[in-house]
Amino acid sequence: MNTHENKVTETPSEYWLNIIDRLGDQLAANGVAHDKANTFVADNYRLLKKQGYLTAMIPQALGGAGVSFTDMCAILVKIAQYCPSTALALSMHQHLLAANIWKYNHEGTGGEFLKEVVDKNLVLVSTGARDWLDSNGTIKRTENGYLVSAKKQFASQSAIGDLLVTSIPFNDPEEGWQVLHFSVPMKSDGIQLLNDWHTLGMRGTGSQTVVLNDVFIPEDSIVMKRAKGEFPLFWNVVLAVAIPLVMAPYIGIAEKAMKITLETSRSKQRRRLHTTFMLGEMYNSLTLAQVLHKDMIGIANNLDFEAEEEIGIEILARKTLVANACKETVTKAMETVGGQSYYRIFELERLFRDMQAVGFHTLPEKQQQHFTGGFLLK
Repeated sequence: MNTHENKVTETPSEYWLNIIDRLGDQLAANGVAHDKANTFVADNYRLLKKQGYLTAMIPQALGGAGVSFTDMCAILVKIAQYCPSTALALSMHQHLLAANIWKYNHEGTGGEFLKEVVDKNLVLVSTGARDWLDSNGTIKRTENGYLVSAKKQFASQSAIGDLLVTSIPFNDPEEGWQVLHFSVPMKSDGIQLLNDWHTLGMRGTGSQTVVLNDVFIPEDSIVMKRAKGEFPLFWNVVLAVAIPLVMAPYIGIAEKAMKITLETSRSKQRRRLHTTFMLGEMYNSLTLAQVLHKDMIGIANNLDFEAEEEIGIEILARKTLVANACKETVTKAMETVGGQSYYRIFELERLFRDMQAVGFHTLPEKQQQHFTGGFLLK
């Protein structure tokens, strides 16, 4: 008998997911400790960096593992079931990679940047969501570049970040108001972190404010210029690659809440009359979130799509619906489990706190509805 006949081999997708399960207990324990201490999940990042997760999605031709966009979303869902803060922080790094991978695939640019991320195992810090279309800060022309000053809030993983990817508004004497996009090393002169990430949930993401005070930005570091306040075509790419990744941790939270609620309900000797009804409601909410999230991932099509105007609108609408369905799932979990869920020792309490962040990502519900309505009236 051939001893190799019964050997089970892992698919690439299973390989990356199985590592997370093997690390799961450690990821979870670290996450709880960092949540209590209000500190960045540095221990988990060391584990994930060692296993190659920070460069996994980068194409093999550039030194990465070539993990698909779809698989990276699944990885983030899985990580969130052990530590939501780790998953959310990592999603911010991954969406910057995804945007550059799209440019590499469609425009042949960004390759050197992606190689550098692989070679140095860099952690990327984004401020794009907070900046949206206008950005913030001040800028002064200087020899061979600019001096920029700004406060950039919600800069996830800035606690250990290597490279800040951000923007600044600039009133060009000839072309008028623009927004300049650039990256700058976090150790540059004039950059400091505020100790202000004291939040309800997602405490381990290390999303404190980054302050830039007359930081020098060379002219050749400017990678994009666009009109201030206007929605550029490339933003459809950014939304299509970023939001499915950023929503993935919240899908993971909702799935974990469902699992805990089922386990708790089954173990109770005396089941309350409304339990089955509540579980049915939870399941519907979770299913809605999962289906719409998969639809978003389908729109991104493993980064094989064109930057069409409708894509951003479609993604933003689904983001609102996914966010609301995820929040409802966890809220129903709290109600179904009852008073036990209110105790900090019980995991649902932290899942509920972490879930509250979902509505603040680009775009919050009312802003999304206003933006979508304006597009429909064109």
